[in-house]
Amino acid sequence: MSTSNTGNLTHDGAVQVAESSRQAVVVKGATQATVVAAEIAFYRAARASAIANKCSPSTFIQALKDLGVGGA
Repeated sequence: MSTSNTGNLTHDGAVQVAESSRQAVVVKGATQATVVAAEIAFYRAARASAIANKCSPSTFIQALKDLGVGGA
């Protein structure tokens, strides 16, 4: 389970919502492709929130690169 404890409540809340969405897919016993898509959606949402809330997006960008989609 991913959490964010930056002290920026708006960003931390957005990451929590994105994590809930990710877990809803993963818990269902989805296919690997569906899980990867959920992971990508989570990290994109977390990255967007970090940027919008002036937090560092570097962790999320690296995770996206690790998933093979770059930082975009």
